[in-house]
Amino acid sequence: MAKLFTSSIGKKLIMSVTGLFMILFLTMHMVLNLTSVFSAETFQVVCDFMALPIVTIMTPVLAAGFIFHIVYAIILEIGNLKARGGVKRYEVSNKAATDSWSARNMIWLGLIVLCGLCSHLTDFWADMQLAEITGGEAADPNMLLSQTFGSWCITILYLVWFFAIWMHLTHGFWSAFQTIGWSNGVWLKRTKVIGIIYVTLLMGGFAVTAIAACLKANGII
Repeated sequence: MAKLFTSSIGKKLIMSVTGLFMILFLTMHMVLNLTSVFSAETFQVVCDFMALPIVTIMTPVLAAGFIFHIVYAIILEIGNLKARGGVKRYEVSNKAATDSWSARNMIWLGLIVLCGLCSHLTDFWADMQLAEITGGEAADPNMLLSQTFGSWCITILYLVWFFAIWMHLTHGFWSAFQTIGWSNGVWLKRTKVIGIIYVTLLMGGFAVTAIAACLKANGII
């Protein structure tokens, strides 16, 4: 078990598995958030459901996944810098597979994603789940949407954040499957296409939610 956390292959597997776990979480999060576009009442019901103990108990698991992913990303990046052109963060079959801008700058994209995550937690999680955990009362989710995305500047920053996540995930999606052995040479291009389509729909849902909230808050729709 110790080798899983210390060996090069083990570190890449942890990165891959936690990355896919994050994608699954983001998918659920996007679908739930998208309800706010169509009905404020439904969005409120969804948020009430997410506040149930059976759901909030997953928060430490989710946090652990993020922490493992971030820590091992930094460890692998340091190893890459020391190796100067050695093995990349994810297992790939050839150099061309990692020859994209996203692949060469995954650590910087990850840092942008992390900064955006901290801002997002401050804007929403701190006033909702954290408030309830600490014995307070959760803020109205529709009010938070209006307050946050009522600012065009903040909305644009969120869209930039979504784009950084898109770039990070379009590379990470196929790389993760490659590492765990679910994408061979034949399926590599197919996995890349599937990843681009899936991640585009995923982040497009987040973008639609933010833009719709901004337009509603400013009385445009």
